[in-house]
Amino acid sequence: MNVDLATLADFLGGQLTGENCFLAANVVTDSREVIPGSLYVAREGEKADGHDYLTAAKENGAVAALVSKPGNWPLPTILVADTTRALGQVAKFHLAQCRSLNPELQVCGVTGSAGKTTTKDLLAQSLAAVAPTVSNLRSFNNEVGMPLTALKTEAKTAFTVLEMGADGPGNLAYLTSLVPLDVAVVLMVGRAHLGGFGTYEMVAKTKAELVSGLRPTGIAVLNADDPQVVKMAAMAPDRVIWFSPSGQEMISAPSVRGTQVDFINPDNNPDLSYEPTSVDLWATDISLDAIGHPTFTLHWADQSAQVKLQIVGQHHVANALAAAGAAFAMGLTLAQVVYGLEQAGAISPHRMHIFSVNGVQVLDDAYNANPDSMRAGISALAHLGPLEANGRLVAVLGQMLELGPTSDELHAELATVLEESGVAQTVIVGERAKPLHEALTGKIPSKYCDDLATAREALAQTLRAGDTVLVKGSQYSNVYQLAEELAKGELIK
Repeated sequence: MNVDLATLADFLGGQLTGENCFLAANVVTDSREVIPGSLYVAREGEKADGHDYLTAAKENGAVAALVSKPGNWPLPTILVADTTRALGQVAKFHLAQCRSLNPELQVCGVTGSAGKTTTKDLLAQSLAAVAPTVSNLRSFNNEVGMPLTALKTEAKTAFTVLEMGADGPGNLAYLTSLVPLDVAVVLMVGRAHLGGFGTYEMVAKTKAELVSGLRPTGIAVLNADDPQVVKMAAMAPDRVIWFSPSGQEMISAPSVRGTQVDFINPDNNPDLSYEPTSVDLWATDISLDAIGHPTFTLHWADQSAQVKLQIVGQHHVANALAAAGAAFAMGLTLAQVVYGLEQAGAISPHRMHIFSVNGVQVLDDAYNANPDSMRAGISALAHLGPLEANGRLVAVLGQMLELGPTSDELHAELATVLEESGVAQTVIVGERAKPLHEALTGKIPSKYCDDLATAREALAQTLRAGDTVLVKGSQYSNVYQLAEELAKGELIK
């Protein structure tokens, strides 16, 4: 970012205290990440108050700070009402500045109830093979992580890829107000975060905010296999690129553009007419190798090519097609897209990582979970099979959070999926997952654990050489810690 503090204060509507200075380095919310010339954002969090670290930020080289509390601070400050919101506005200012210096810069937003991080990673790696690219680390996709990512964009950046998450209505509208999009990718509407949204229809309405956040000439990349995503085409200002993991070549899609869709009351869409529409991008001939790497034929208009992914799980074909659609929208050729997809790996942690330790094969997909991704993980476990002929399939499943009043039902539904997939033993972790443990009675031996300490003990007693174990759960179920301990060989006797 290249701006003086007084100009930024004026843009933010904040009060400048101290000498004006020039900001030429990064913007951070952690005083430990400060480098000389940084702007430090003092956020008030649940566990810590960033204002307590202003002295440390200055000692590390910060030249100024955003604060929400008046005080005799050790460096120049801009006083604002809400530093998190101000951070977003700084990102908006910075991205506009980058676009003025580089009109060719393209910004892509990715959302969906599952697959966001993998799609973002696939797309970013494909684009980076062609030109300078910025993307989120891991899943830094909220009102803090996304602006911090956008602020890493430079004038020389060709592509900025932003995973955008939402746990309630209005989240994506806010994020896209900061960074208007050239390309918007919507993967699917699932049942994640129902506790924040209330209803499945509200999830769809919120995901559609990404499409509404497109610039006037922006391109929407939409999943032709998801009926709720299909409706979002009506909200696209211009072109739509359709992708179909199931291999559909034609769908019935909205014929209008730039029209709001009522997802809550479908009957209130009198102008939403549908017509036969060609799918632009689809997959056929899908197969999996011995450890679950998908190979498929990618069809793009009148061209086709075979693609073999380095990531595990058939469900990633959909993510690869979405990434390909965005890459095509941003100007890549078929050869560039295929090369990028085949070179891309699972760079975010706890995302379908496979490793073996002490005679046990581990499928670590423990970063997060919802009903759809749980099914995908169990399917991948079934495909992997036991490591040895006398081994078993074991599932360590943490609770799925933010599912609202349907939580018990959605957990219990997984019992049938586990049984049909040939899972021989489960370790269920967390109170909200207890309905799954109860539903497994009479189907699969199951150990219920209130906490990680109990789960460690149960897992150590359960696993034996030749087994393959899936570890999966919502991030704050903390079962990812079990995967990390397995990787160190600490839980296997």
